[in-house]
This record gives sequence, C-alpha cells and structure tokens, in this order.
Amino acid sequence: MELIIITGLSGAGKSKAVNALEDMGYYCVDNMPPKLIVSFFELYQRARGKVEKVAIVVDARGGDMFQDLFTGLGQLRANGCDYKILFLDCKDSVIITRYKETRRRHPLMEGEIQTVEEAIRAERELLARAREMADYVVDTTLLTSAQLKEKVSAIFLNNVGEQLLVTCMSFGFKHGLPSDADLVFDVRCLPNPFYVEELRPKTGLDREVQDYIFRFPESGQFREKLFEMMDFLIPLYIREGKSQLVVAMGCTGGKHRSVAYASLLAEHLEGMGVGVVTTHRDMKKAGT
Repeated sequence: MELIIITGLSGAGKSKAVNALEDMGYYCVDNMPPKLIVSFFELYQRARGKVEKVAIVVDARGGDMFQDLFTGLGQLRANGCDYKILFLDCKDSVIITRYKETRRRHPLMEGEIQTVEEAIRAERELLARAREMADYVVDTTLLTSAQLKEKVSAIFLNNVGEQLLVTCMSFGFKHGLPSDADLVFDVRCLPNPFYVEELRPKTGLDREVQDYIFRFPESGQFREKLFEMMDFLIPLYIREGKSQLVVAMGCTGGKHRSVAYASLLAEHLEGMGVGVVTTHRDMKKAGT
C-alpha cells in the first residue's frame, strides 16, 4: 500500500494536490480525523488488493485533534505501514490574498482568533511538528495550479520508492527566491542571451541559446564545478536519508541561463541514477 499523508496550511493548495493524486489513481480521503487513521489502515488490510494507493488529508480543520496524528503515525509504523508526508506551505501574504479572493473563512477563526493573520500564526504553530516530519515540502507561493499539479505528479508518479528525489528548478531573481530551495546557484554572472536580439524570445531549452551560453569558457567552468559539487553532495544526502532535495538555478528573469543550467544538471543527475524532477518556474512569465 502506498500511503500519502497530505497536510499543510489552509489555502496552500491541498485540494489541488488531492486532484493531482486522484488523476494518478490514488484513493483520496479529505479531512480524516487523525484518530481514525489506524482504523482506516486496518480496514485496508481486510480489503487488500482492492485499494493499492491511498492519500489522506489531515489538517487544522480538526483543531486540537490534529495532535492525535502523531500517535496514529507511530501506530502505523508499528503495524508495518510505510507512508510519506506531503506538506504544503505558502507565504502568509499570499494566503491572506487567497482568502480575500474566495471570501471563505479560515477554519481556525473562532473565539479569540478573529483575523486571518492570527489564524495563520496559530495554524503554523499547530502544524510545526508535521512540517519537520514531512518527506516532501512544497511551497506554493509562486506556483500556478498547473505547476503545483505537475510538481505533485512528478514526485509521486514514479518516485515514491526512490532514495532521493532531486528537483532541478530554474527561476528568476526578479520574481523572488524559491523559499523551498535547499541549494541556490546564481548564474547571473555568466553571459546573458537576453541582450542578443534574435535569442531574446527563445528560452534556455532552445539549442541556439544553449550554444550561445556554453561557448564562453567561464560557462563551461561553472558547469564542471557544479557537476563536481553535486557528485560530492548527492551521496552524502542519500547517506543522511534525505528524501527530497531542491536545487535552484537563478538568473535575472528565469528564462535563459537558469533554464539551460537546470536542464543540464537534471540530465547529469539522471545519468547518476538519481530520481529527478525538472521545473522552470518563471520561464513562461511575461517580460522575462
């Protein structure tokens, strides 16, 4: 049984993650009381073979009952059930904007908690331990619905059993740093195709752009040093037991240099036998 526990901040996109998993054939249960998780697992054991992939959403809607989750997770491990935790995070300001747009009420707004800001603070405290335990943390602050679906699908479609899943991300510094990045490499110091008129509308996925970038000696040296560092780090992360690593390559707009290097790094890591997801966060944004 593949069991995924989905949790995270209200408004961070859990429903969209569930939709992605349903499209992948997971049986999804939303807002399950944590105390029922063990009973659900026992029910599954009696129906073995009928349900193979399950995703359960457990979040702050149950209030203080959320703390029962950790007892339940311990019992699952004792019963031989392996699981992965997916935690969805997002910046407070973006969550506030989403609540204003939908005009929905935050589930923790009651009693002494009267504003969305207060509710988010309380929720972060409630979920702090779950975030620390999470196998995968996805920050949805700058992700579109399609990008979130793509990322969740890439994580769980073929890589649940991988030792380490590396996300090679390109981004533009002018659109903000990716808060979920473990390693950030700045390639703004390298020659910029943006200033070549015929290359400006193209992206780092185009051969002409790649040929321009890598014809400069410093670009090749950067590539060699990047590969050397990753060859050194990846075995250490695997030995540590890390399940997710986000490597972000950043240039000014996220369209040319960062895209080329993220794609190149992904190809290199795949050659090492590492599970890889490639995402170009800002490549299609207007004005990059």
